[in-house]
Amino acid sequence: MLQNIIIKVLMIGQDIQTAKQYLDNGQLVAIPTETVYGLAGNALNEKAVLAIFKVKQRPSFDPLIVHTDSWDKLHQFVTEVPEQATLLAQHLVPGAITFLLPKKSIVPDLVTSGLPLVAVRIPAHPLALALLKTLAYPLAAPSANPFGYISPTTAQHVAQQLGDKIPYILDGGACQIGVESTIIGFEGGVPTIYRKGGIAIEVIENLIGKVQLQEHSSSNPKAPGQLKSHYAPHTAFELLDRATLLKKLSDTPHKNKLAILSFQDYVSAVPLENQRVLSPTGSFSEAARHLFAYMRELDALGCEAIWAEQVPDVDLGRAINDRLRRAAAR
Repeated sequence: MLQNIIIKVLMIGQDIQTAKQYLDNGQLVAIPTETVYGLAGNALNEKAVLAIFKVKQRPSFDPLIVHTDSWDKLHQFVTEVPEQATLLAQHLVPGAITFLLPKKSIVPDLVTSGLPLVAVRIPAHPLALALLKTLAYPLAAPSANPFGYISPTTAQHVAQQLGDKIPYILDGGACQIGVESTIIGFEGGVPTIYRKGGIAIEVIENLIGKVQLQEHSSSNPKAPGQLKSHYAPHTAFELLDRATLLKKLSDTPHKNKLAILSFQDYVSAVPLENQRVLSPTGSFSEAARHLFAYMRELDALGCEAIWAEQVPDVDLGRAINDRLRRAAAR
């Protein structure tokens, strides 16, 4: 009984030592990063990794990202690091970039879904880094939400969905980026983006030259976050360009039953309370930061459908559109 009371009192907090204690005991903790909140467990403990899959209801063929706190530590988990990865790390680490590299045997196959490559990153969030520095192991930490649903960007989002399934949420405030990390690999010496994310492709290409894009797959992904359908609200969700959205809206009689997620401007005829604008100034960074939170808010309205406007497909707009497309894929 006392233990249950303690868990309730400590459910959300900023105590790194409490988080460490749970993790050391093989339990799971939600942690903040600059991208989204992660559901973290000891990446070298197969029972903890299995618990991540169970709590998230995540299919075991979808690999996990391993988090550590320094570039030197990253070398403990991979057999080789290409020069291009090192160059990117010099400019972008810690940050919203994940490296897909050949794994050492110390990393359980369960983490990589049996694949020879492990996804590793160093988050930029100060609280996550402070926690990782206290640990003798890296953390496997996919987004802290039920599999397939909208990723959490606040501690409260995590509590709403997983609060009765984990003992502690480390509260680092709202995530500053708001979409998951960019994943890059180097198979055959060719830099390849496996997931668009918080570091724009243009930024990466300015550092190492042209990269290839690996589109998502519907099964057996080579890297985390590649499934075709993901990040989806419970409400029917449709992605449209601005012109099509406005045309379709003019032909729709029950506008008060719609929710609208737009890039810069509200639309007429739909109640304002049913609308969210990602960035009135057209800032991709602001739009990315608001994306998942606004999707949640619209999902909670009980409308018949959510219509989302595609944003310009450049810079972080690529990552935003990627999440919107997969939310709309049923």
